[in-house]
Amino acid sequence: MKNIIDLSDKTILIAGASSGMGAETAALCSELGAKVVLVARREDKLLEVMQKLQGEGHRYYPFDLNELDNIEAFVKGTIKETGALDGIVYSAGIPGTRPLKMMKPAALSEVMNINFSAFVELVRCATKKNMFNAGMSIVGISSISSTMGSLGKTAYCSSKAAMDSAVRCMAKELAPNGIRVNTVCPGIIETALFQTFQDNAGDSHDAQAKIERQYLGLGKPIDVANTIAFLLSDASRMITGANVGVDGGMLSS
Repeated sequence: MKNIIDLSDKTILIAGASSGMGAETAALCSELGAKVVLVARREDKLLEVMQKLQGEGHRYYPFDLNELDNIEAFVKGTIKETGALDGIVYSAGIPGTRPLKMMKPAALSEVMNINFSAFVELVRCATKKNMFNAGMSIVGISSISSTMGSLGKTAYCSSKAAMDSAVRCMAKELAPNGIRVNTVCPGIIETALFQTFQDNAGDSHDAQAKIERQYLGLGKPIDVANTIAFLLSDASRMITGANVGVDGGMLSS
């Protein structure tokens, strides 16, 4: 039986590919036949991910997505080497956890720049003429935090809500070009970030209650990667402007 999630001969750029869900998605995309273009700040981490990729033709580019004014030149230079893109996964992001009384404009801008503004700029630049192939699919990694409030997460939750809202607008604007845009909204996933949360929360009642609300249990990075691969593939050709939950039932609990 043919695997309906087939990324053969597709070129997929993954921003924030050096760890967690981004790295897992890169490995899966390579397994499904894609040529993967890895982007993140740390070259040493990118090299570690490169070693786990299957197939040939993959590339990596150290780049700081906080440099918003340099994204356009970076995209042009990268696509000149890789060829037009078939897909983008935006996995870059920071938690930026701090109470409201400490949320000064600079701190808010830091979170919004990497979690939202860089995503919009990357999409803007990569969807210009000759930058993409027909049937391009773009997936941003958002969060259930886009619809759930959390202590100390004013900036983070706002940035994810902005991403979810943006893809609904982008989907309409880019549909005439045959480009689809969606987000995935993970719940609690076993990543290094989750481990940090666990270490800080300890055995607190609030932390345990939040985990128990996800009644299918803790998710793993591969659960998110599988959903992203589906959205990148032609199997999801009628899905655009959607915020797809990967939350183990948390939002329905």
